[in-house]
Amino acid sequence: MSSPDAELAPLMARFARAGQLQWLGVRPERDVPMKVLDEVMAITGKGLVGDRYDKASGTRGVTLIQAEHLPAIASLSGHAVIDPARLRRNLVVTGISLVALKGRRFRIGNVLLEGTASCDPCARMEAELGPGGYNAMRGMGGLCARILEGGVIRRGDAVVALVDGRAAD
Repeated sequence: MSSPDAELAPLMARFARAGQLQWLGVRPERDVPMKVLDEVMAITGKGLVGDRYDKASGTRGVTLIQAEHLPAIASLSGHAVIDPARLRRNLVVTGISLVALKGRRFRIGNVLLEGTASCDPCARMEAELGPGGYNAMRGMGGLCARILEGGVIRRGDAVVALVDGRAAD
């Protein structure tokens, strides 16, 4: 009889499809608005050029949030819609589960990343979204990732999970 972990391993390596990068932005300094971009250079072992975490951020070189969570965050915080720039994440992706990329390598275009940790909301969400904004984002704050192989990331790039260095099914 196999263990539950052995039974789940093949399921955890299977993705219905590739995702897509919908939006990207950088924040040059703390407490300044996001700068929305069509493309950005990702630097190996560092971050995104022009972002405040571009020097040597290690596990937090890039922050990502799930596009599918934006309507839920808006609803829970009492807004009709949420501009992704208000949530202070670098990348908004759709079509692939970010939580499934935690601890896994994946590509956005030609850039190789590794999901390192949940990107929990900060107290700033109260100012951005109003009272309860922090709790509205809990569990939907996204993913932090480190950049293993840099390059240019472009809006519209595919987001592809890797298994043993190859695209997952």
